[in-house]
Amino acid sequence: MQTADRFSDQVFGVLPIPIIVVGAEGDITEANNAAEDFLQASLPVLRRLNINEILPFGSPVLTLIEEVRRRSSSVSEYRVDISSPRLGKDKIVDVFATLLRDADSTVVLMLQERTSAEKMDRQLTHRGAARSMTALGAMLAHEIKNPLSGIRGAAQLLESSVPDEDRVLTRLICDETDRIVKLVERVEMFGDDRPEDRAPVNIHHVLDHVRRLALSGFARNVRVAEIYDPSLPPVYAVRDQLVQVFLNLLKNAAEAINPDAEDGEIIISTAFRPGIRLRNSGHTGRVALPLEICIRDNGPGVPSDLLPHLFDPFVTTKAQGSGLGLALVAKVIGNHGGVIECESQPKRTIFRVLLPIHQGFDGRVL
Repeated sequence: MQTADRFSDQVFGVLPIPIIVVGAEGDITEANNAAEDFLQASLPVLRRLNINEILPFGSPVLTLIEEVRRRSSSVSEYRVDISSPRLGKDKIVDVFATLLRDADSTVVLMLQERTSAEKMDRQLTHRGAARSMTALGAMLAHEIKNPLSGIRGAAQLLESSVPDEDRVLTRLICDETDRIVKLVERVEMFGDDRPEDRAPVNIHHVLDHVRRLALSGFARNVRVAEIYDPSLPPVYAVRDQLVQVFLNLLKNAAEAINPDAEDGEIIISTAFRPGIRLRNSGHTGRVALPLEICIRDNGPGVPSDLLPHLFDPFVTTKAQGSGLGLALVAKVIGNHGGVIECESQPKRTIFRVLLPIHQGFDGRVL
């Protein structure tokens, strides 16, 4: 019996859907790991709270709990908005509530967040936007790069014949043409669909390499912490492309934090999240995306009006940004069969990457 109880506790703890047990007086008696993450509080803290302190005033979930007790049966409700300052914006969930057997008035709540599925739908739109850049990249390469090389060559010739006080202008022409060429080359990358050699990659080796690069440069004044699941299986990927993806995400996180802030922090985390499946191009069925890599920062957050379009080309929050970095990140992740999503509020922005495991994985961690 004790073995069965331990097994039940283990299953309860690892379920990827938030589950909360609410006592007769509204006190929270149990919550699994997913619920702790969803509610942004540990179980000891939650046990000191009442469900009324967690959910917004007048929440339909509170009415649902009373209905379950009144009817003594299970009740479900879909697309319930439980957004609050504690939980954040756009918290839309499907709720399943039932009485706990042999426990009078104790209700078990299961919350299925709807935004994950909706964000994945948006991811497919991001991929379409990235594909539309292919023709644009090819056009830019021919119609812009060639004339720019002529302009730069003419500026270099002028530089040798103009007075010293005018050379700053010829140097400006050269610098600006170089900048435009780099921008065009980044757009060209959208059209680069050449097959590349992939291999099983240990994602932690990639993240450790990216972290070292960040701490030696742009993140030297920011605390970078890791929360890793060491048992993650490998991903079938191009290692250098994953390095570029996570270097870009880490750089964005570091730049979002006020350089004068003493508490600036970035957290890199990995986890195995079974249950997330997506219908992907090139596959007849749904593909599991159990590998979760998150980059979290405590910067000011992404403006809510930009959030739905963050991975579209030419969308940026930076004054000097090109708006291509995150679009390229979405393209690379999409090419690897995964998705990327972002949720943001002040002091808590998370970029979440979901990837499939290597299909030939034999159980050994690389």
